[in-house]
Amino acid sequence: MSKNEDFIEVLGARVHNLKNIDVRIPREKLVVITGLSGSGKSSLAFDTIYAEGQRRYIETFSAYARQFLGSLERPDVDKIEGLSPVIAIEQKTTSKSPRSTVGTITEIYDFLRLFYARASDAYSYNTGEKMVSYSDEQIKKLILEDFTDKKVSILAPVVRSRKGHYRELFEQIAKQGFLKVRVDGEIRDIVKGMKVDRYKTHDIEIVIDRLKVATETDNAKRLSETINTAMYHGDDVLMVLDNATDEARYFSRSLMCPSSGISYPNPEPNNFSFNSPKGMCPSCKGLGKLYEVNLNKLVPNPKLSIKQGALVAHGPQKNNWIFKQLELIAERFNFKLSDSFDSIPKEAKEVIFFGGNEKFDVASKELGITRSYKIDFEGVATFIQNTFDANESTSLKRWAKEYMDKIPCPECEGTRLRKESLYFKVNSKNIAELANMDIVELADWFKNLEKDLSETQLKIASEIIKEVRTRLQFLIDVGLTYLALDRSSKSLSGGEAQRIRLATQIGSQLVGVLYILDEPSIGLHQRDNERLIFSLKQLKEIGNSVIVVEHDKDMIESADYVIDIGPAAGKHGGEIVSEGTPEEIKKHNTLTADYLTGRKEIEIPKKRREGNGKTLTLKGASGNNLKNVSITIPLGKMIGVTGVSGSGKSTLINETLYPILNAHFFNGVKKPMPYKKIEGLENIDKVIDINQSPIGRTPRSNPATYTGVFSEIRNLFAKTSEAMIRGYKPGRFSFNVAGGRCETCKGAGLRVIEMNFLPDVYVECETCQGKRFNRETLEIRYKGKSIYDVLEMTINEACDFFENIPKIYRKVKTIQDVGLGYITLGQQSTTLSGGEAQRIKLATELSKRDTGNTFYILDEPTTGLHFEDIRVLMLVLNKLVEKGNTVLIIEHNLDVIKTVDYIIDIGPEGGKQGGKVMALGTPEEVATNKKSFTARFLKKELL
Repeated sequence: MSKNEDFIEVLGARVHNLKNIDVRIPREKLVVITGLSGSGKSSLAFDTIYAEGQRRYIETFSAYARQFLGSLERPDVDKIEGLSPVIAIEQKTTSKSPRSTVGTITEIYDFLRLFYARASDAYSYNTGEKMVSYSDEQIKKLILEDFTDKKVSILAPVVRSRKGHYRELFEQIAKQGFLKVRVDGEIRDIVKGMKVDRYKTHDIEIVIDRLKVATETDNAKRLSETINTAMYHGDDVLMVLDNATDEARYFSRSLMCPSSGISYPNPEPNNFSFNSPKGMCPSCKGLGKLYEVNLNKLVPNPKLSIKQGALVAHGPQKNNWIFKQLELIAERFNFKLSDSFDSIPKEAKEVIFFGGNEKFDVASKELGITRSYKIDFEGVATFIQNTFDANESTSLKRWAKEYMDKIPCPECEGTRLRKESLYFKVNSKNIAELANMDIVELADWFKNLEKDLSETQLKIASEIIKEVRTRLQFLIDVGLTYLALDRSSKSLSGGEAQRIRLATQIGSQLVGVLYILDEPSIGLHQRDNERLIFSLKQLKEIGNSVIVVEHDKDMIESADYVIDIGPAAGKHGGEIVSEGTPEEIKKHNTLTADYLTGRKEIEIPKKRREGNGKTLTLKGASGNNLKNVSITIPLGKMIGVTGVSGSGKSTLINETLYPILNAHFFNGVKKPMPYKKIEGLENIDKVIDINQSPIGRTPRSNPATYTGVFSEIRNLFAKTSEAMIRGYKPGRFSFNVAGGRCETCKGAGLRVIEMNFLPDVYVECETCQGKRFNRETLEIRYKGKSIYDVLEMTINEACDFFENIPKIYRKVKTIQDVGLGYITLGQQSTTLSGGEAQRIKLATELSKRDTGNTFYILDEPTTGLHFEDIRVLMLVLNKLVEKGNTVLIIEHNLDVIKTVDYIIDIGPEGGKQGGKVMALGTPEEVATNKKSFTARFLKKELL
C-alpha cells in the first residue's frame, strides 16, 4: 500500500457548521471522533464521509435504476480520497413490526430454517410416528382404497408459493401434451400466451389425468401410468383432488405417516417462517398473540341491571335498536332489563354475549292473540370482536381493545408456526423450542450437537452449524446473552438494537469496509463496555476501518486515534482542535483533554438532598422480566435508576410508571404493564417525559416554533406602529400561511428543482433571496430588525435583543441556560442533534411556570453529550429539584449517577436473570453493596 492509501483524506468539508476542514483518518484503525454536542462530529462522520460513500455506491447503478432510488445530493466537500465502501450503524431503533424478532434481524433464524428444511426428521402430528416415504405401488393401493368410485383429478405440483408470470412454463406444459392446469386452486384450460401476475405468489399444478377410481384392471393400469407421470412432473409429489369436495391430498415418495396416511409436503425454508403463508399459524397469522373479548371487562359490575348500564360498552338504556333487541331477549327468557345482571338465566347471557337468531311467539292474555317476534342479535362480545378484526379505523380498534385481552394464540401456543412445522425435529427439539432459548442456552445446545446427528445430517448441516455458532458467539461478545431469538424487536432498547446490528455485521465477516458507529455505548452498562470495545477491535483486526462518534471515556482511551472537534458548538465549532493518539490528545489544552486527565470534573455534591418527606410507591410491577417489583420513590429529590442493559429499567419506568401517571393526569391511552397498585399520586400534580425523539421532522419546524416563542415574537411585530397602520395581524409574520410569506417558495426560503436523473437541487428562492417573507412584511422593523433578521439571530444575541420583553426573554433565556446559546432561532429542526433536541424540550418545559410538584422522567439524557455538556445539563436539572420538583433519570453514565440523591438499582443480570431490585439508597450506600454491578464501578468514582 502506498503512503496515501493508509488514510482516508477529507479535504475542504463544509457541511452544516464545519469550517472548511481537512482531516486525515488512518485506515484499519479504531478512530474516535469526539467533541462538544453540536460541534460537528456527526456532520463529519455521517453527513460527509457516510453520505459520500452512499452517493458513490448509488452512482454505480444505471440511470434507469437510480430514478427509483431517489438520489443523494453530494455533500459540501472538495474531495474525499481513500474511501472504502461505508456501512453506518446508527441509533435508529429497529423495525416496529410485530413480525420482526431478534432471530430475523440477526439472520440466525434464517439459518435455522434452512437447517430444519434440510436436516430434520419429520414426525406425524396424529400418531407421533416418524414419517416414511412410499413406493408408487403403495400410493396406488391407498388411492384405490380411499377414493373408490369417486371422480378425481391427479395433479403434479410444479410451482409452490413462488412469484413470476410463468408464461414459458405454461407453453412448455402445453408442448408436453397437457391441456389443463390448476392455478391457485382453480382449474383452467391452457391457452396461447397464458400468464399470471408476476408480483404475486402462485401455486401451479399440472392436471395429469381426470378419472373415476375403480379396481378394474384397465383402470388400475391407467392409474399406475398416471402416478408415474405425475411423480415425474411433480418432483416425487402428486396431489389427488376429489372433484366433488375440492379436497386435495398429497402423496409423496418422500414423507408420509405410515398409519394415518397424512403426508407433509417436502420441507422448504419458508415452511418454518412465521412470515410466510406456508409456515405461519393460520389462526394468529404468525403473530403468536390474539385479542379475545374478556366478558368480565364487558360486565365489570354484575350487580347492576342492563337498564343501569351493566353492559359498559353500550351504557345505560337508550331508545335504540340494540336495546329493543335486548328487550326481546328479556321477553324470550322471562327476565326484565331492570333485574341485576347476575340474576339473568345462563342461556340468556349466552345470547346477549354471543348472539342468537330465532323466532318465538308470545301469547297476550288481555287481547287473546299471539304475537310473533324475531331475535336477530349479533351478540355484544361478537360485535366487539368483529369491530376489532374487520375495521381499519384506529379509534374503533382502540375502543374494542378496552374490552379485550391479548392472549397467546391457543392453536400454536405462541410459537407462531403451523402444526406441521412444529413436528420437524432435530435431536428431539423443534425450531420454536430453539427460538425460545436464551442465546447462551442455544450456544450450548449447538456445542454438543454433532454427536446426536446421523452421518447424512452432519454432511448436510455442518456448514450451517458452523455459521450459527459463530453468530451466536458474536451476540454473546456484545453483551446480549440474555436475549432469545423469538424476542420481538419492538421491545428492544436503542442500545440493544444497535449492538445486534453490530453483531450481525461482525458475523458477516466483510473485509475492507469502513464502519461508522454513532455512540454504540448508549444504554450499555460499564460492565458490558469492555465487551463492546473488544468487538469493535475484532472488526478492525479482520481488516476494516472503524470510526466511532463517542463521548465515553473508556472508548476514547481504547482508540488508536482520536479526533477532537470544537472548540465550542454550533457556529463556534466545526474546527479540529486536536488529533492524535489518546496520550497525545491529553497533552493539548482542550475541554476533552481537561476531563480525560481529571483537570476538570463533574463535582460530587457536598451533601445529598433530604427531599420533601413525601413518597410515590409502585407495588407488584411484573411486566416483561420484572419479578413482582415494588419501589418507593422519595419526592423532591434527584433519583437515578441504574442496572445492566436489559435488567428491566425501561419496563419499570417507561412502560409501567409513566403510563400510570400519564393516564392519571392527562388521560393517556397507553396501557401500563401489569402492576398491583400505586400510592401517593396526590403528592405530585403532573408528569413530564423528556425523551430524545426529534422535535420536528420538517425543515419548517425550528426552535422558535417548538418552544412557542415565535408566537410571542409575531405578536410583538404585529404591535409595532407601522404594522398597526397597515392592519397586519400576527399571522402576517408566519412563513407557514399565505399572506406575509413569499408565495414563490411558500415560505421555505428554498426551491426544489427536480432533475430527473440527478439529485434534486435546492436553490435559494430568487424572489425573496431565501428570506421566506415578502417585501411588505420585511419592511416592518422592530429596533431596526425585520422578522427574518430575528430568525437568523443566535439564542445569545436574542437574549440581549429581547431583554426588556419578559415573555420572550424568559423562553430564550432558558434555551441559553441549557447550553444552546449557539443555535439560531430559525434553525431547521432536522439539523439538530439528538442531544440538542432533548435540551430544547427540556428548555420548553423549564420556561413553563412550574408548580414545584412536577415529576420529570428523563431516559438517558446524556446521549450525545460531552463531559462539559453533562455538567451544564446537571446544573439545569438541579435547579428543577431545588424548586421542589422530582427528577427521575434512567442512566448508565457514572458522572450523573454519582451526583443524584437516591439510586434504585435493578439487576442482577439482563433478561430472565434480571428484574429484581438490587440496591436502594444514596450513592454512598449503594456503593457498599456487594451484589450490584453498578456499585463496583460507582465505588471507583466516589473515591
